[in-house]
Amino acid sequence: MEAVSLNTEPIFGEGDEYGDEGNYSMLEYSNEALGVQLKRESWPPIEGLEFESFDEAYDFYNVYAKGQGFGIRVSNSWFRSKRRERYRAKLSCSSAGFKKKSEANNPRPETRTGCPAMVIVKLVDAHRWRIVEVELDHNHPVSPETKRFYKSHKKMCLAAKEVQKTAPVKEIHTIKLYRTDVVDSLCNGHSKTDERDNGNSMDHSKHLDLKEGDAHAVYNYFCRMKLTNPNFFYLMDLDDEGRLNNVFWADARSRIAHNYFSDTITIDTTSLTNKYEIPLVSFVGINHHGQSVLLGCGFLGHESVEYFVWMCRAWLTCMLGRHPQVIVTDQSKLLHMAILEVFPQARHCYCLSYIMHRVPEKLGGLSGFEAIKRQLSKAVYDSLKISEFETLWGEMINQHSLGNNKWLQLLYEDRQMWAPVYLKDTFFVGMLTISESSEGGSSAFFDGYIHKHTSFKEFLDKYDLALQRKHLKEAIEDFESRNSRFELKTKSNYEFQLSKVYTKEMFKKCQIEVEGMYSCFNTKQVAAEDEIMTFVVKEGIEVEGKEKETRQYEVVYETSQTEVRCICSLFSAKGYLCRHALNVLNYNGVEEIPSQYILPRWNKEYKRKFALDVGFSDLDADSCPGEWYNHLSRRAVEVVEEGAQSQEHYEAVMQELDTLLTKFSVLDRKLT
Repeated sequence: MEAVSLNTEPIFGEGDEYGDEGNYSMLEYSNEALGVQLKRESWPPIEGLEFESFDEAYDFYNVYAKGQGFGIRVSNSWFRSKRRERYRAKLSCSSAGFKKKSEANNPRPETRTGCPAMVIVKLVDAHRWRIVEVELDHNHPVSPETKRFYKSHKKMCLAAKEVQKTAPVKEIHTIKLYRTDVVDSLCNGHSKTDERDNGNSMDHSKHLDLKEGDAHAVYNYFCRMKLTNPNFFYLMDLDDEGRLNNVFWADARSRIAHNYFSDTITIDTTSLTNKYEIPLVSFVGINHHGQSVLLGCGFLGHESVEYFVWMCRAWLTCMLGRHPQVIVTDQSKLLHMAILEVFPQARHCYCLSYIMHRVPEKLGGLSGFEAIKRQLSKAVYDSLKISEFETLWGEMINQHSLGNNKWLQLLYEDRQMWAPVYLKDTFFVGMLTISESSEGGSSAFFDGYIHKHTSFKEFLDKYDLALQRKHLKEAIEDFESRNSRFELKTKSNYEFQLSKVYTKEMFKKCQIEVEGMYSCFNTKQVAAEDEIMTFVVKEGIEVEGKEKETRQYEVVYETSQTEVRCICSLFSAKGYLCRHALNVLNYNGVEEIPSQYILPRWNKEYKRKFALDVGFSDLDADSCPGEWYNHLSRRAVEVVEEGAQSQEHYEAVMQELDTLLTKFSVLDRKLT
C-alpha cells in the first residue's frame, strides 16, 4: 500500500516526533509520500487507520490528545509468549482506571476518574498496526487550553529539544499512514469511508510563502498595471481562509505576442526545479528573430497536478482559449498530467537540453563516466533512425552494466518525448536541440534578472526591466532587418532569395546551411517510385576536432509538389531547410526554395502582415462594449509597436491619432 504522511503544526515552537516511552527518535519524512498538512486540531482516531509501527500509532494518538487537552498512556499490552513481541495494545486516557490504595500516611489525592476514552491497536500483516476499537468520549472535562502538561506531552517536548540541538526543525510530528479508505476520507475532509479515492486531492494548506509586504507589493503592482495598461490580465487563486495559492498575469504585449508566437511554447519551471524563493512559472514562445518572448507568467503555491492545472487554465483563459500545438517542459510528471488535462490536443515534449545538462549530476559518480557520456551523446545526437538509437542505447547499457540505473530506465521509457529521432514530425521552431553544437532548447526568460533568493517584491521590479530590455532588443532587430542589406557569402540563388524575406538572425542561420551545401558531395539517386525519388547525400563532418568523418543522409524528393524531406529533420526542428535538402533541390534544377519551406513566421514583415484570427477581428453585431474595449486595446498595441519603430512612424501615428480624436469630437457634438 502507498504511505501517507500526516504532519502537524509545531508544538511549543520546536519540532520532533515522540518515539516509544523513553525512546525519542526522528522519523524520516518521505517527499514521495502524499503529504497532508493538518490544521491545529489533529485528526481523531478512526477504526481502520493503519500505521507502519506501534510507535507511530502511539504518536498519532498522543498528537490528537495534545490537541484535545488530555494525556495518554499504554494501559495494557499483549505479547507473544516466547519472543515478548507486542501484537496488541490499549492506549488510554491518562485518567483511565483508578490507582491502588496506598498505605502511606499522606497518600496522594486520587486524580483518575475511570475515563473510558481509549484506542486499541493490533498488529496486522506482520508490519502494520491498525486501530480496531475507538472510544472518544471522556467522563471528565478536557480542554486544549489547559496549563498542565501531561507526561506523554512532556516527552514530546524532550524529543523536540534533543533534535533542536543538532538542527532546527519546522515540524514535529511526521506519522506515516498506509493508504486506506479511511485515510482517503480524512484527506478529502469527510468522515465517511466510501468516498472515491483521489490520489491528487488538493492540499489546501499549500499556499504562497509570502514575506511581510509581499502581498501588498503584488496587489499594488497589479492595480498599477491595470490602470496604466488596460489590457493587463491577472488572476488570483485564494483558499477558503483568504490565503494566496497561485497567481497568474500577462501584460498587453504578452497577449499580443501570443497571437503571433504561440504555435510552440515552453512552460519554464526553472525556479521550481532549483528551489528559488519565488516559485515562478513562465510561458515562453519564440519570435520571428528566434528570441524568447514572454507569453505570461505566475507564482505557483505548490507543485501538484491541481495547481499546475489552475496555472495552465489561467493562461488559456487569458489567451481566449487558443491552444499551442507543441509544449516543451522539463521532466515534471505533475506538469505532464496537467498538460494532458488542459491541452489534450498539444504535443508535449521534454526539453532535451535540460535532460543532457543533468547527465553529470545523475551519472557523474559512475565508473567510466566519460565513456558513458560519449556513448549517450552519440545515441541521442547521431541517430538518424530509431533502430540506430535503440542499438547505440543498448550497447551503452550493456557495456557499462547500467541495466539497474533507475534514471536511465525512466529516461528510456520516456524516450518518445525527448529523443530527436522520435520527434521528426514535430515542429519546434528552434526549441529542440538536435546536435551538441547547435543552438536550441529554451533558456529561462528571466536569466540574469533573478537568483535563488530574489524576493517577490524585488522580482516585480526586475520584471518590468527585463521586459523593457527584451522589447528593445526585438525592436532593434525589427529595424535592422527592415533597413539593413545582408552580406551574401555565396552565389547561390537560395541565399539571395532568403535575404529578401527573412529577419537578420534567421537569415544568418539559413545562410550557414546554404554555405554548408559545399561540404556535401556525391549526391546520388538510389530509388524512384512514380514521382517520389530517394537520394543519398554525403557530407564531411568534423568529429571532436579530429579529421572529417563522412556521413550519409537520405533525402526524399517528390517532383509534382516539389516537396523535399531529409532524414536529419532540420526543418521540423528549426523551421528552415538543411544543406542536404538544398543539395537535392539544386541537383534537380529547382532554382528557388519552394514556398512551403519559406515560413511566414521568419518573415521580417511577419507582425505587420499577420491577420488576427477571425473570431477576434470580426466581432459579432451583438458584441458588448467590453469586447469592443478588448479588441481596440489589442489593435492599439499593434499601432504603438509600429509607431515606435522610427521617428517617421511615430509622427505618422501621432498625426492619425489627432485626426481620429477630432473626428470623435465632431461626432459627439452631432449626437448631442
